[in-house]
Amino acid sequence: MRRGSMEYWPHRRAKKVMPRVRNWPDIAAPSFTGLVAFKAGMTHVGLIDDSEESSKGTEVIKPVTVLEFPRVFIYGVRFYSRKANQYTGVTKDLYVKELASKLGINKTSNTTDKLEEVKKEMSHITNVSALAYLDASPLGFGSKRWMRFELDVGGKDNAEKLTFIEQWLGKEVKAKDFLGEGDYLDVKSISKGKGWAGVIKRYGVARLMRKATQKIRHTGTMGAWHPPKVLYTIPQAGHMGYNYRSEMNKRVLKVGTAAEANQINVKGGYLNYGLVKNDFILLEGSIPGVPKRLVRIRKAIRNKTVAKKPQLTYISTASKQGAA
Repeated sequence: MRRGSMEYWPHRRAKKVMPRVRNWPDIAAPSFTGLVAFKAGMTHVGLIDDSEESSKGTEVIKPVTVLEFPRVFIYGVRFYSRKANQYTGVTKDLYVKELASKLGINKTSNTTDKLEEVKKEMSHITNVSALAYLDASPLGFGSKRWMRFELDVGGKDNAEKLTFIEQWLGKEVKAKDFLGEGDYLDVKSISKGKGWAGVIKRYGVARLMRKATQKIRHTGTMGAWHPPKVLYTIPQAGHMGYNYRSEMNKRVLKVGTAAEANQINVKGGYLNYGLVKNDFILLEGSIPGVPKRLVRIRKAIRNKTVAKKPQLTYISTASKQGAA
């Protein structure tokens, strides 16, 4: 009898360190709808409960996750098109010439100087997004190579999106530029990898009777006689963890700058991470992944709660070294 969940399927390893984002929120105001960060660790805070629970108006203790932001720059624009009811995907990418050469992009002829030419063909464009890269060197860990990714942009139409991206070409994007305290975010990360695992750890099946089967931590039956094959629903040993996972509607309790990092740094630093030195945010609750794991955040796509600025009373900076 299986006791494991098949909510997530298949159980396979993530292919890339950069989590994928398949959907973006539809926002009328021109702004970035997401960003990238690194998970530092967890602590707890005290705040005045502003929910409709029985504890409303009193001080409550909440666990929070600390996310630190690398340096993120906008280096180009991406255009999508659809012609004759046929989706053609990416039509053209235009890059900032100075940044393209540093990123190793060979198509230096596709520079942002041609934006005026593209604007004349906006009738064929179905979407416009920003091309960005992150520089993790100020964090003191991670890849020394700049990682490129795509950022969605809000706006009423493509012309408004393009105008917004033009203002940010070659500039650095910070967390405070697209979110505020009390906002709700969706977090996309990769869960902790646990390597090869048996059926009991992987699916939670019951231990067998040794006298009946001569085996204990094993799958009892591999399925019915017909169909004459092993179905994918049968619990089997295999790789566990390091999967793409999403957490919806995580509330932002604090948005801080590098100058305010000492307010949230715990004594001795966060386990397996160290001290936060750059811009950061505090998210209510936990998120998937281990410290130093790359995380993608976006504005909540299903949230219906009105954002209210939280009233923090204190932030715990007690050492986490004994909590391992």
